[in-house]
Amino acid sequence: MHSTGQADMENKSYPTLSRINRFASKILEWTTITLMVALTLIVAVAVIARLMGQSFSWYDEVAAIMLAWITYYGSALAALHRRHIGFDTVLLSMPYRFRILAVFVGEAIVLTFFFLMARAGFQVLDVLAGDTLISLRWVPIQFTQSVIPIGAILFMLCQLLSLPAYLKITAEGVSLEHAEIEEEVENELQKNKDRT
Repeated sequence: MHSTGQADMENKSYPTLSRINRFASKILEWTTITLMVALTLIVAVAVIARLMGQSFSWYDEVAAIMLAWITYYGSALAALHRRHIGFDTVLLSMPYRFRILAVFVGEAIVLTFFFLMARAGFQVLDVLAGDTLISLRWVPIQFTQSVIPIGAILFMLCQLLSLPAYLKITAEGVSLEHAEIEEEVENELQKNKDRT
């Protein structure tokens, strides 16, 4: 069962786009989950090793990199479902024309920021050419830092994939935040009703 927000992003007016969104969502979900599980296992193994008097030299560096990767890929997933902090109430209180204009201006600002971030990320990769991790000499820093341009590009793609449905929802005056809150309230009421 999809949440209201996800169902809204999978609008019937855009069936092909909705299929692409679901596919992209699954890939990003599994990538993020895999990274989270791997990070949890690494932390657990490192703690156990430390308790046994052994300490891995690579633990801190790898854990920090994996946390950054989770942040970037999770951020792209949130963009696909329009789950980043927003101002729906302010946006929806505007007259229709200004509301639509505000959406386009907001999108332009976000896309410009992430375009510049991707460009800077590629420049950073050039600077880091030949460098390796301190604790794992066989891992190139370019590989670990590639998440910067990749994450920025994924974020832009996810914003663009979700834009048509978001624009339609906003034009209709529907708030994703309020719909999600209402759904949670209904779920809680149903749970309470089932208990009695």
